[in-house]
Amino acid sequence: MMSTVTVIGQGYVGLPLAQAAVGAGWRVYGLDVTQSLVDALNVGTSHVDDLSDQDISTMLDQGYCATTDPQVIGESDVVVICVPTPLSESGGPDLTAVRQSSATISAHLKSGTTVILESTTYPGTTEDVVIPILESQSGLKAGSDFDVAFSPERINPGDPVYGIKNTPKLVGGITDHATQSAVQFYGGFVDEVVPVSGPKEAETAKLLENTFRHVNIALVNEMSKFCHEMGIDIWEVIRGAATKPFGYMPFTPGPGVGGHCIPIDPNYLAYQVKNELGYPFRFVELAQEINNSMPEYVVERVARLLNDQERSVKGSKILLLGVTYKSDIADQRESPAVPVAELLLARGARVRFHDPHVTSWRLEDQTLSVVPDLGSSIDEADVVVLLQAHQSYDLDGIVSRSRVFFDTRGKSKGIKL
Repeated sequence: MMSTVTVIGQGYVGLPLAQAAVGAGWRVYGLDVTQSLVDALNVGTSHVDDLSDQDISTMLDQGYCATTDPQVIGESDVVVICVPTPLSESGGPDLTAVRQSSATISAHLKSGTTVILESTTYPGTTEDVVIPILESQSGLKAGSDFDVAFSPERINPGDPVYGIKNTPKLVGGITDHATQSAVQFYGGFVDEVVPVSGPKEAETAKLLENTFRHVNIALVNEMSKFCHEMGIDIWEVIRGAATKPFGYMPFTPGPGVGGHCIPIDPNYLAYQVKNELGYPFRFVELAQEINNSMPEYVVERVARLLNDQERSVKGSKILLLGVTYKSDIADQRESPAVPVAELLLARGARVRFHDPHVTSWRLEDQTLSVVPDLGSSIDEADVVVLLQAHQSYDLDGIVSRSRVFFDTRGKSKGIKL
């Protein structure tokens, strides 16, 4: 008999997981609260960069079905929670979607099911938040009637090398049996599944991964500022340091940090340290302060470049190139391009944008449409600012055509961050 899994949340994490599971022979329900998204998936239309419409059609042929009906949970051997965990307005973790998903599961949970949380969160969420909700309506006991584990998602949108299959998967269950149940599930389509001693260790490992990146990006961002003032080429510094074959890993500066992981995940760890122990996680707070300062620094550098032309920011034409958080994808989550544009607009600049992956760009108070012609827009701009170096950009050609070209990614022969 074919085993069944329900994957709750059909976004950048849940949909690739559903693809991997159905390809491994599981019957897969993709449960989501958005009817329009479910309808689109069921006719073979993808909304995720890494999956094409053909990929979705193949999934449907293999036994995938998107649905808004939570009754499918009762048919499932495994249920995986892959819902968003953004920051709340107060800066703490917003577990609304996790709580709602857990309550939905609880209402339909059957004995013998394995429930896995993949959504990034603070240590203790699986045991202190999810399990009590799962037990509340089901009348079942975690660890005896059903299994629970945490397995952090490691999806890297747009990565042509690492996907679900060849990225090691961490698993921490509340019991040895729960861990092995989750290992068995993922082992069907992941090359290496790595058990850890429990959910808290798996939750914290995920946060360590992204805090490591967050802190090191902040380091080079701060270095980029003082290197510029001292007349030192930070990009040459990084290139030189990267020749060391041990004890160093290259990170590069930029206009800020984006995506779901780096700007958000380290705050979960800082939140829990402060909440449980009463003192700050100073590295995270400092890194956040530095990385959050980069959009303003970019705008200040643009202002200096305009000043060299005897122009002010007010009234100047600024063309922003690449507004996604990462190159060669359409994902705009937490993109630093937004605060850069907002700060320029606040100073009175006439801001336009181009991005081969984005047609309409929502800012806080307005929506901008992509420029219809890149060439003429470059000609008209007082400053062209590269925020994301998509491969489709002919950077040498754009630099030569620009009045002033400011490169925040270090990818061209223009003026660099």
